Amino acid sequence: MSSHSADQSILSQRLLRTDGSPVRVAVVDDEASLTDLLSMALRYEGWEVRSASDGQGALTLIREFRPDVVVLDVMLPDIDGLQVLKRVRAAGQDVPILFLTAKDALDDRIAGLTAGGDDYVTKPFSLEELVARLRGLIRRSALVVTQVADPVLRVGDLVLDEESYEVRRGDRQIQLTATEFELLRFLMRNPRRVMSKMQILDRVWSYDFGGRSSIIEIYISYLRKKIDSGGPSMIHTVRGVGYMIKAAP
Repeated sequence: MSSHSADQSILSQRLLRTDGSPVRVAVVDDEASLTDLLSMALRYEGWEVRSASDGQGALTLIREFRPDVVVLDVMLPDIDGLQVLKRVRAAGQDVPILFLTAKDALDDRIAGLTAGGDDYVTKPFSLEELVARLRGLIRRSALVVTQVADPVLRVGDLVLDEESYEVRRGDRQIQLTATEFELLRFLMRNPRRVMSKMQILDRVWSYDFGGRSSIIEIYISYLRKKIDSGGPSMIHTVRGVGYMIKAAP
């Protein structure tokens, strides 16, 4: 198996707490739009997410929610993320913490990690990268178990294998680029659900992409040429709302 396929195999495994309940993630950032976006992406992984917008709120959230991992912005309106981290560690809580900040200077990075942080991501960032980093922190904490999900997605006669990266419709093999594959996978994970352009941008591209929804229209047209050619249409446009995939009648 190629390294890329191996990575996708790991990502197709669902993480759960040892008692079978969802992984708990605390997201702390004073940018409401970013907090909402991160929360949506993490819930998509099946995790339970709660958020706070300042340092004091973060301390209360971590104490009461007892998360398995924390995404913590360094720049907060009251006490900064490094102070939050020091207080969390002083209270004897060793929850893994991933710093999130626009600062990318080396001394900031060293300060964060030497203060007891576990990882560091600078803005702008890819949602996929952030989720992968969090999965790594959670797995290393040994507080969770891995449940292998079925890597094969099926909608009607369309089949997508997340491990081998193979796609076929009926007996016909379909070759997709990496971005086409991610877009199709997102749609197939949400069959018969209308996904908005913003949801697609957030999940398939990174949050700092710039919001150019025209790129989605281009890639939808690419997919239609490959998926729907020679057969009934599966990818549908819901005008003014977004796109949906469903089995052909």
